[in-house]
Amino acid sequence: MTRIQSQPVRGAELTARARLEQMFDAGTFFEIDESVHHRSRHFGMETKKAPGDGVICGFGEIEGRTVYAYSQDRSILGGSLGEAHSQKIVKIMDLAGKAGVPVVGINDSGGARIQEGVEALAGYGEIFRRNVKFSGVIPQISLLMGPCAGGAVYSPALTDFVVMVDKKSFMFVTGPKVVQAVTSEQVDTETLGGGRVHAEVSGVAHFLVSSEIEGLELARRILSYLPQNNLEDIEWDLCDDDVVRSCDALESIVPREATRPYDIGDVIAQVMDKDSFLEVHKLWAQNIRVGFARLGGCPVGVVGNNPGYLAGVLDIAASRKAARFVRTCNAFGLPVISLVDVPGFLPGKEQEHGGIIDHGAKLAFAYCEATVPKLAVILRKSYGGAYIVMSSKHVGADYNFAWEGAEIAVMGAAGAVEILYGKELKESNGSEQRKKDLSDEYNRTVASTEVASQRGFVDAVISRADTRKVLFRSLRAIIGKKEDLPVKRNGNVPL
Repeated sequence: MTRIQSQPVRGAELTARARLEQMFDAGTFFEIDESVHHRSRHFGMETKKAPGDGVICGFGEIEGRTVYAYSQDRSILGGSLGEAHSQKIVKIMDLAGKAGVPVVGINDSGGARIQEGVEALAGYGEIFRRNVKFSGVIPQISLLMGPCAGGAVYSPALTDFVVMVDKKSFMFVTGPKVVQAVTSEQVDTETLGGGRVHAEVSGVAHFLVSSEIEGLELARRILSYLPQNNLEDIEWDLCDDDVVRSCDALESIVPREATRPYDIGDVIAQVMDKDSFLEVHKLWAQNIRVGFARLGGCPVGVVGNNPGYLAGVLDIAASRKAARFVRTCNAFGLPVISLVDVPGFLPGKEQEHGGIIDHGAKLAFAYCEATVPKLAVILRKSYGGAYIVMSSKHVGADYNFAWEGAEIAVMGAAGAVEILYGKELKESNGSEQRKKDLSDEYNRTVASTEVASQRGFVDAVISRADTRKVLFRSLRAIIGKKEDLPVKRNGNVPL
């Protein structure tokens, strides 16, 4: 399908209609409710013409698959949301839900239309209800192409993915003027709720792009990994990357010493199909990396501890990030592959007071709840509670592998020896040779993968070079997995 190379622009940005035409396959967008108009008669609104009431709605095709979308038009009443505006959005959300196809919202709005009062607020509520109703049923993507403030921010937050444009889009519950009036704090729009803030600090934005066109093309790519709905099987792509090729480069990429850093992204690039990794939340909580990829043409979700940042430790942000991603994959039937190299949870007062217990439990909840195929490889080490929650057998993983020489234990040998033999070492003036001997003994008798293998907690100890081949063959063997959970209204995800 030929892509559109250029579109009319308004200043430095695309028009609301051009955004839709850029995102959809050429010539496939069809608008509905073009003639809908507001009915407000207060504050001079009866004299104001608002074509389409400031939002363009309809459907089209992306790579030949139907997708519904709306695009708010800031040139019409500031793109503000009133009763008719919201009813148009609700209609296409309901249609998308009935048809079982994705919906994309292009947000560029001044917020609730103050001339319509409670009718505007009611409109947001109706949209939120559809966001929740269809959450985990059809993919929902929010593209922020301009302002998003007040009640308007909650709809994007309820969708699966939020894409923001650097230095152009922003999100906040209360703007700079209100913040200054209430707290006397002076802050500009970008610092308060710009794209980089939400991509790096808050985690609200899953992706940060440099231009509108990049964001619209990204929406197309995200959808390429997902089925149309939660009941549709995932589609395997043709793969020109040898599914059983040897990953010899892993020997040089990952140091043998368990404490030496490396970038887990380099491991992902070696194991997954070439150039298939689409990272989610790339700039936030970089001690764990998550994203979509393909393995032998099969779309999968990848979760990997990253020793190149904070030693790959699990903290509050990393736990939230990974838990949300695992649940997204499970909702749409994507297998989850976990690459584990984790020293534990981050200790300290700040983490404890911030609720690391609950946030860490979210990760355990996500893996326990997931019924999709779950595969994990322990690369060098997996210690303590982090071992349990990172897709261990005990939280429901189907296949667990470990590299030769990997360690699984309550803690690393150095810490364990200090606790177990502290008195003896103190009396012997802490002989370094004695410490080494005791550490070697601990690794051999407790932390060795042989111990976990004997108990069936690790299905096989594999060579680094065989990682791709083993994962692909295991995925093929478990892809038809069916697992039912007890019928319930909902589970209680930790706070």
